[in-house]
Amino acid sequence: MKLNETICKNAKPGEKAQKLADGLGLYLEITPKGGKYWRMKYRHLGKEKRLAFGVYPEVSLKEAREKRDKARKLIAESKDPSYVKRRHKEQLKEEAGNTFEKIAREWHKHNKPEWKPEHAETILKRLERDVFPAIGEVPIKELTPKMLLDMAKGIQTRGANELAKRVIQMSRHIFQYAIITGRAEKNIAEDLKGLIKPKPKKHFASLDPQELPEFLGALYSNEARLMPLTHLAVQFMMLTFVRTNEMIKAEWDEIDLDERMWLIPAHRMKMKKEHLVPLSDQAIEVLKKIRKLHGNQTYVFPSRENSQNHMSNNTILMALRRMGYGGKMTGHGFRALAMSAIMEKLSYRFEVPDRQLAHSKRGDVNKAYDRAMFLDERKVMMQDWANYLDKIRK
Repeated sequence: MKLNETICKNAKPGEKAQKLADGLGLYLEITPKGGKYWRMKYRHLGKEKRLAFGVYPEVSLKEAREKRDKARKLIAESKDPSYVKRRHKEQLKEEAGNTFEKIAREWHKHNKPEWKPEHAETILKRLERDVFPAIGEVPIKELTPKMLLDMAKGIQTRGANELAKRVIQMSRHIFQYAIITGRAEKNIAEDLKGLIKPKPKKHFASLDPQELPEFLGALYSNEARLMPLTHLAVQFMMLTFVRTNEMIKAEWDEIDLDERMWLIPAHRMKMKKEHLVPLSDQAIEVLKKIRKLHGNQTYVFPSRENSQNHMSNNTILMALRRMGYGGKMTGHGFRALAMSAIMEKLSYRFEVPDRQLAHSKRGDVNKAYDRAMFLDERKVMMQDWANYLDKIRK
């Protein structure tokens, strides 16, 4: 007779284990201590085997029969239900161990030899600071697009829009790696393209050419009492209009006073191409004053606190604030100021000052130009610019 819920519920333990058969190999085993366990007896490859389906009443009679029917279907397909069940458990355990953090670290280790050391370090820091605390422990197959989006929006709330976009981009690469290595089936990060909106770009604060006389008056009168090297650094930045990071790391070996030329190496340039800066008479004079000011053999603008290091990135910005130009002018603003004034006041065509600014060139043809493009004109322009500054200052 087949079992029913009443029989299963009222079955009492005896001195020995009892087996209440339901048919087709399924039975309920009652232990002397009163435990009720679902079992199935079957044969595979001529060998008798047992399969456990759970404990009654947590697993009902109906559920036990469904499990038996699934097992019989596997047997009909010449598969061993015990092996399938064990393999399924192993797979679940393996998937639980394949967390996003585990796979992300594998991806990082796999790509690290092809990356520059500083880039590899930056990637790992971003993951450890912004990603792992949010989703690192989640198995990669259980991650949802919403989880990724919530993580990115958490970064975005700090005002770090670009970082939020980069983290989503990293996640796409990590998911792709997981797919290739057989631990994910879909790249859910692909669904988030365009959902993190870029923050509107703000231009660096910069003066208009009409404000130059007043600024130069404030600079050369030095009522703000700038330190001598800082004062000369601001002058040199005006004369060369390079990026702040390019200037503060300048080394004496890069400068040829006889040839009146400064060659900035590619690794310090934003576009990773070496850049020539023609030096005017006034720029040479500033460099000679700096030589008399300190004896540092490496850096043109050494740090006050540590002679083995260069000037701080904030030195120029703080100097401008002391002069009363906080929020009105930045180190980067000298570039926009020079571009405007050279075209407006000195009538140079766009290409010459633009090349001196070392902007990126769009298109393969433009990118193929030699680093010394317009060099003769740039030499004249840099002297004209320095003379113009002297003229309006006086």
